[in-house]
Amino acid sequence: MQTMPKWADILLIPLINLMLAFLISGLVILAIGEDPIAALSLMVDGALGSSYGWGFTLYYATNFIFTGLAVAVAFHAALFNIGGEGQAALGGLGVALICLFFPWPHWTIALLAASLGAAAFGALWATIPAYLQAKRGSHIVITTIMFNFIAASLLNYVLVEILRPPGRMDPSSAGFPEATHLPTISDMLNAVGIPFAARTPANVTLIIALIACVAVYFLIWRTKLGYQIRAFGKSEPAAKYAGISSVKITMIAMAISGGLAGMMAINNVMGEAERLVLNSVEGAGFIGIAVALMGRSHPFGVLLASLLFGFLYQGGAELALWTSIPRDLIVVIQALVILFTGALDGMVRRPVEQMFLMMRKRGG
Repeated sequence: MQTMPKWADILLIPLINLMLAFLISGLVILAIGEDPIAALSLMVDGALGSSYGWGFTLYYATNFIFTGLAVAVAFHAALFNIGGEGQAALGGLGVALICLFFPWPHWTIALLAASLGAAAFGALWATIPAYLQAKRGSHIVITTIMFNFIAASLLNYVLVEILRPPGRMDPSSAGFPEATHLPTISDMLNAVGIPFAARTPANVTLIIALIACVAVYFLIWRTKLGYQIRAFGKSEPAAKYAGISSVKITMIAMAISGGLAGMMAINNVMGEAERLVLNSVEGAGFIGIAVALMGRSHPFGVLLASLLFGFLYQGGAELALWTSIPRDLIVVIQALVILFTGALDGMVRRPVEQMFLMMRKRGG
């Protein structure tokens, strides 16, 4: 029997967790001698108070949408994909190879090809640990963590030994041709008469991320494959009894998950840097875990959680720039949000469930 309404599970509990995280964060800021209200006001103004702030917030949110969806798809199959960092890094390699070694007449065609390249490289990297679990019994958590380090080393080798232009010291590829440069959100909005700051990295990849949210929703809740993934995640023995192959679902779910993580590279490699650089993922693969947890592995929840973490990233940067609050404290605030929405979720869930049970009894 469902102990509380679905809206309470999706909206109320995450909101309470978020409020608790901000409350503790405010006490920490107060303890170091800063005004928490002023700090929150500065974060809001820096992340949401101008088109410049919105540009960076949406850029970060786009990254988190892809990695959050990647983790969410794996979650539905009861697979804990912690390899989003490496899958996104290898997705960047796929984007770089597509953009550097093929002549493209227009960014739209290049974008389509780069999307396929990013998804293919990310999916391929994810299917290796999937195979090791499905066929060899290796735990997916351990193998995906290990493959993050392998991906970083592989990318470093390729950048230094193969893709780095002669005479350049930093491990990065050459700049992508102009025909592959993606239009920014500013370009698109200004073209229709809506003023928007030009100096932000938010680009057309945001639209692809929103399409990915819709696609994942239809995949998980409106297709036979999605039903098989959810059935396998709820009960592997029951799924096997119903004729669902555990090897097939593990491989497919991880391939989709890795492909989504790899597609993050369209935003940060093709859209923002316009070249492949080392450490371009910058932790977004791990943030995707928190995004999926907070979003309850639902695409709409992932979208909202991504916007929240985009706000925290941009607002935190403004806070560190204009106050004496150290940048490390911004990480603490982000960690508190993850802690309350993930590990301490049950601390809020149980009292809320009891409250709804009491209301149900009183109502009859």
